[in-house]
Amino acid sequence: MAEQTEQIAPDAEFGGLVAAVTGGASGIGFAIATDLARRGAEVCVLDLTTDNVPDGQHGQVCDVSDTASVQAALAAVGERFQRLDILVNNAGIGAQGTVEDNDESQWRHVLDVNVIGIARVSAAALPWLRRGAAARPGSTAIVNTCSIAATAGLPQRALYSASKGAVLALTRAMAADHVREGVRVNCVNPGTVDTPWVGRLLDAAADPAAERAALQARQPTGRLVSAQEVAAAVCYLASPFAGATTGTALAVDGGMQGLRLRPAEPVNAP
Repeated sequence: MAEQTEQIAPDAEFGGLVAAVTGGASGIGFAIATDLARRGAEVCVLDLTTDNVPDGQHGQVCDVSDTASVQAALAAVGERFQRLDILVNNAGIGAQGTVEDNDESQWRHVLDVNVIGIARVSAAALPWLRRGAAARPGSTAIVNTCSIAATAGLPQRALYSASKGAVLALTRAMAADHVREGVRVNCVNPGTVDTPWVGRLLDAAADPAAERAALQARQPTGRLVSAQEVAAAVCYLASPFAGATTGTALAVDGGMQGLRLRPAEPVNAP
């Protein structure tokens, strides 16, 4: 595998590779699809709607909560390219509240999309990923979009945190299951990302400016994570150059998980 990796030119990191990105038509997924395409991959965007898919990428309608839709979408990708090298399981939905606030139907829906959706898509993709692993050893990878909510207790995020905790555990189990097939599996754990979904949450807050300031303050960098920063981390984990990395959760959270800073001193302190 190492010899194969060394033959890939740095300016064509994903050249000749086929990537599928769920939820790739907006937000973090859009940034991921854009970065993969820029680095040379043939990118297939799997989303509920594909109106926003840029020229040069391939749109495929896919509902990750529907088995028939998932199987049809992955079959279409596989039949078009006869293999798949990279799968990014990015599609997901949010939820707010404590365990008292979300009813059972909401729990079922969020877990169905965020957790079972990854299993559905990965199961449908694996036959094509194995073909990719045979064609280009060392170049096949799955990257799941997880969250800081999987590793840190966040208020008002009980359901969302449960779903992302499951994604983290699922990632490690998948990595163990498929490493000997030449399929690496990792995940990214973003902090609060400046996406349209977060923007809508802020708009609905009683004091949007104060809420944004609070979100920024809980990340040691003092700002929200950008979608492009998450995309760069995904591309690293998906890259043939990361061939020794599997079963890993890469935090992209402004230091939120690991750093404990002292309170900022007043500007005029002696």
